[in-house]
Amino acid sequence: MVFNEGGSPPVEGTCEARGGVVEIAAVRARRCPGHVSAETRGHNCRVFRILFASVYPLYVQKAEKKGRKKKEVDEVICWLTGYSRQTLAGQIKRRTDLETFFREAPALHPNASKITGVICGACIAEIDDPLMRKIRYMDKLVDELAKGRPMEKILRG
Repeated sequence: MVFNEGGSPPVEGTCEARGGVVEIAAVRARRCPGHVSAETRGHNCRVFRILFASVYPLYVQKAEKKGRKKKEVDEVICWLTGYSRQTLAGQIKRRTDLETFFREAPALHPNASKITGVICGACIAEIDDPLMRKIRYMDKLVDELAKGRPMEKILRG
């Protein structure tokens, strides 16, 4: 369980309690005001400004806790975005926010639309904002990796 900055457990129904990596980063940045499914523009804007460099280590940590490798996290992110490992490292070094990270991505994988299901309490198919949907795709891929799903299934191959 992730505890908030005051040391107390998360409040049920908040981003913190849902445990998504992007929400955890938002809470740490003190930018996440409430429930994940509140797809308000203001909430989305705060999420979009989260630095990819702050989310990336949380993705790696989540995967490594379950016996997966950093290299596999890189592989799923590169598959989704079209970045090479070198350009991915450049995005981390430049400390781009999530909006810039996806705007500068070479190309979203053509099979990205096959990523379905629920992540952080939100049904991916029902997410209207294209950028938020891409962020949730990335969350879902890392989540599947951490759950031990075979790489060929994660990459929709």
